[in-house]
Amino acid sequence: MHIVMDGKSVAKETEETLKERVDVLKKEKGFVPILATVLVGDDPASATYVKMKGNACERVGMKSVKVELPETTTTEELLRKIKELNSNKEVSGILLQHPVPSQIDERKCFDAIDVKKDVDGVTCLGFGNMSMGEKAYGSCTPQGIMRLLEHYNLELEGKHAVVVGRSPILGKPMAMMLLNKNATVTICHSKTQNLENLVKKADIVVGAVGIPKFIKGDWIKDGAIIVDAGYHPEQCGDIDLESCKERSLAYTPVPGGVGPMTINTLILQTIEACEL
Repeated sequence: MHIVMDGKSVAKETEETLKERVDVLKKEKGFVPILATVLVGDDPASATYVKMKGNACERVGMKSVKVELPETTTTEELLRKIKELNSNKEVSGILLQHPVPSQIDERKCFDAIDVKKDVDGVTCLGFGNMSMGEKAYGSCTPQGIMRLLEHYNLELEGKHAVVVGRSPILGKPMAMMLLNKNATVTICHSKTQNLENLVKKADIVVGAVGIPKFIKGDWIKDGAIIVDAGYHPEQCGDIDLESCKERSLAYTPVPGGVGPMTINTLILQTIEACEL
């Protein structure tokens, strides 16, 4: 019997308690959590994500402030805008939508975000703190995955986890979060040799490589926990789920698994930042 890790329903359930926390902040402290979203340029996918994040804020009674900057924005101009949001006492959290246009130094801009407002978990300092087990806002996708695994009471300690992908906001923090829960972690990527054999040994497989159905179903052993963090226009993820989900202990569907938890985690961490 396998568990379907339904991120959509877990996120929905959590929103009820988040609403209550926002109400308490409004009534008792006179604060409304505000998430500032910064969108540079006119990438349609990024605009859609920002809109979804704004809608999620509304559902729990938070506010979102949209900052839209032109495609031609320079690193200096973006840094000035981030500095302004850092010093704005009303803003609880700042989200710089990735990717930014190529002329901008994205890492420099991410790291300019005040760590206390880094609710998307993108700063080097936040990553370092999280890796060391200190208080930090985790990158929202891996943090959302950890919350999902916890919700379904899945045992991580001592298990062998294979993370396929090493991006700074998904693969790397995912590996550290699993390590902090006492899993044994192998990080794989496009240059890994014998990838298939490594995946075959995994008790937990995380697909975070950004290529449709890159991880084949027959690579995955019976009884594994399958987490698919990919999402592609073909309505599929990074793992060929159809051919292995029936044999799994638990799996995340695509869509409706990891995605809703990412946005839900962003909202949760913005509320936490406001409470602090």
